[in-house]
Amino acid sequence: MASATTDPDSTAAAPSLDAATTPASSPTAVPDMGPAPASTSTPVSRERPSQSVSVNRLSPLWLSRFQQWTRPTHQGKFARYCVIAHAVNAMEPQLERLSDQELRARAKTLRDRVRSGTKIDKLIVEAFALVREAAKRTIGQRLYDVQLVGGAAIHFRNIAEMETGEGKTLVATLPTFLNALTGKGVHVVTVNDYLAQRDADWNRPIYELLGMTVGCIQTGQPDAVRRRQYARDITYGTSKEFGFDFLRDELKRLNLGDTSRKTFEQSFLGRNLIHENDKPVQRGHHFAIVDEADSILIDEARTPLIIGANNQPTPEEAAAYYGADQVATTLERGVDYKYDIQERKAELNAVGRRKVQAVAGQRVFASLTVDKLYEYVERALRAHVAYLKDRDYVVHEGEVVIVDEFTGRLMPGRQWQDGLHQAIQAKEGLEITLETITAARVTVQDFFLRYKKLAGMTGTASTDAAELRRIYKVGVFKVPTNKPSRRVWIPDRVFSTEAEKFQAVADEIERLHARGVAILVGTRSIEKSEKLSALLTAKGIEHQVLNAKNHAIEAQIVAQAGQPGKVTVATNMAGRGTDIKLGEGVAANGGLHVIGTERHEARRIDRQLAGRCARQGDPGHAQFFVSLEDEILEAFGEKKAKAIRDRYRGKGELTSPKMRKLIFAAQRRKEWQHYRDRKLLMHYEKQRAEMRKNMGLNPVLG
Repeated sequence: MASATTDPDSTAAAPSLDAATTPASSPTAVPDMGPAPASTSTPVSRERPSQSVSVNRLSPLWLSRFQQWTRPTHQGKFARYCVIAHAVNAMEPQLERLSDQELRARAKTLRDRVRSGTKIDKLIVEAFALVREAAKRTIGQRLYDVQLVGGAAIHFRNIAEMETGEGKTLVATLPTFLNALTGKGVHVVTVNDYLAQRDADWNRPIYELLGMTVGCIQTGQPDAVRRRQYARDITYGTSKEFGFDFLRDELKRLNLGDTSRKTFEQSFLGRNLIHENDKPVQRGHHFAIVDEADSILIDEARTPLIIGANNQPTPEEAAAYYGADQVATTLERGVDYKYDIQERKAELNAVGRRKVQAVAGQRVFASLTVDKLYEYVERALRAHVAYLKDRDYVVHEGEVVIVDEFTGRLMPGRQWQDGLHQAIQAKEGLEITLETITAARVTVQDFFLRYKKLAGMTGTASTDAAELRRIYKVGVFKVPTNKPSRRVWIPDRVFSTEAEKFQAVADEIERLHARGVAILVGTRSIEKSEKLSALLTAKGIEHQVLNAKNHAIEAQIVAQAGQPGKVTVATNMAGRGTDIKLGEGVAANGGLHVIGTERHEARRIDRQLAGRCARQGDPGHAQFFVSLEDEILEAFGEKKAKAIRDRYRGKGELTSPKMRKLIFAAQRRKEWQHYRDRKLLMHYEKQRAEMRKNMGLNPVLG
């Protein structure tokens, strides 16, 4: 096996902060995720850690006070946040003596001071101290000093980059409570409904002890429920739900006309002439804290949020979709059409158009012009070549359900636009359903820029710091780890073909499994997770498969992934928001071993997968297996990728520094392509909004 190295992209701890304090009532670290613990018969201790407990400390207060004047450098910001952490620590003995009622009264006093005009920045120390004390009493977790630093960074409009396992979920409670004192509402944004509900439930006791109300937005909630959730002091939800609620509210305002001015009857006679369901559900965009900020603000920013109006296809249109699909299956790539890998689009050439013209007279195409027929066929080709079953979508109960490319989770109710969804239905032989036309749309960038204040947290953001600063006006602040990282990165292994790669992965799993090592294997698609599963079954290795087809039992599968000898095969959904606890003896055996079966289109996603191991000072190993047939190589273009594959085909393992550099070069090129796509989308949407504004129309509608 190749020699171990450290990750060149891993976050280094700041030199002036060693680590932080320990939990008040438990030696375990603050979990990155997990349901709120059930109430126990043993009360949480409110005593400070005894002097015999080994405690790492912040840099000396005098040094932090001196260095804070070097801001806005990273060292200056860090020193400023350390001063805040020192002050919070100084308040701890005083707050420990208070009863729960007195603690709630202190929180109410802060709220009254903010509403009387006091700036919340002046209350940060007391607010953070109250949250720490409330967390100790309710969920049995005491915030580390580095977590206080992370909370301060978020409050001051930064994306806090914290390694996985450092307790980002709990860190968010600090700036959330502080900014909720204004009464204008704080939105905590997560990547899926499961995490939104889990985080809301986990942190609710902390907020409620301090007199705050907590809401949670879930897919499928009626408007009346949503309106109540948004009226709470703190609301958890996904970026898509927040964004779509904003668009639906804009459509409601359009239907209601100008609702900024109430009529005499509404204002003075108390008559509500507008039906409750017709009213907007959101009450404004004050402050948003974005969890997994790089995934939401960067990865998802290539696709705008769109609300469609139903447009029932006619029988003739439905027949044309099926007919175009049959024609597409007769066409040959490179002969009849060319396919642009970057744009994921197919275009007929002269030969292909002549073949399409030859069938234009068929009855199913009677209602289409030749140019329109070209569009139908090119759409069908795109459905066959660019969108693959069990990678981009699954067929569930006779419906095409999109798979989120970033998380691996299903997105029921979502559709591709411009007839692509219907072309995929025709490809799968399903009933052609309603097509949607755009009623309202907004980009991720434009939506989040509507918040008066934006911040977030993630494990990987430094590689996109420039884009985050330029687009969203937020900085990226690296927060030191509580304990030194013990993650060992093993150099990639490279193979000429995918079959050779998966066989090597199966052999490596067999070798590690024989030693009783806990193994998590990451794949990029459902299809490949099942392919590897078949190889492991053939070897007689017991394992669990976690992908979009069985996401309902995700929590149970993930909870067991760190047990001795456990083998878990997962898609991207294991890379975000999951917490894997090590079983007895696993740490002594090297910790969790993460194997990636393919390099992703962004280095950040690779780091997120690797971040499932070596959390909070635990040991762990991470290694990627790649092949020249992997999709990432197509970043060089179809011709060059084919030339590289043909040159090395059949040569088995190609592991060398040269081949690793080739893969990394393709990855960087893909990152640049995605960055370009986001810039083009922003430019297009900006022009579109300006045009509609000049016409006196709402920029997000139509």
